[in-house]
Amino acid sequence: MTVQPVGAATLQTGNAARQPVQSLDSDTFMKLLVTQLKYQDPGAPMDTNQMMAQSVQLSMMEKMTELSTGAKESFSLQMRTAAAQIVGSEVAYTLPDGTAGSGIASAVSFTTGVPVVTVGNSKVPLDSISGISVPAST
Repeated sequence: MTVQPVGAATLQTGNAARQPVQSLDSDTFMKLLVTQLKYQDPGAPMDTNQMMAQSVQLSMMEKMTELSTGAKESFSLQMRTAAAQIVGSEVAYTLPDGTAGSGIASAVSFTTGVPVVTVGNSKVPLDSISGISVPAST
């Protein structure tokens, strides 16, 4: 019996591997709880204390999610407020590519996650600004 050598191996690239879910939302939690109740052993039913503990965990998870969302919204509002207050001030900055500069902030754009300040002809992300000062009076 003759075995032919493998000429080339190919990699199938049509479908990417499914990414696992990294968080547990309330719908998934409730599905798991209902499934657990549905398939429990009638001779040894689930302890009501355990079920209450799981319900409390669900409630805590929902409140933590709400708190996290509120904190993100608050941080976003603080960044927008800080960026708006910079307009008219002299700013120093270093862009991600290493370009440094300074000038008067003339406008702010809120089209991306991080506000972008216009300084002269440069568009500077708020987190690239390294210093702010009031321009000297003339």
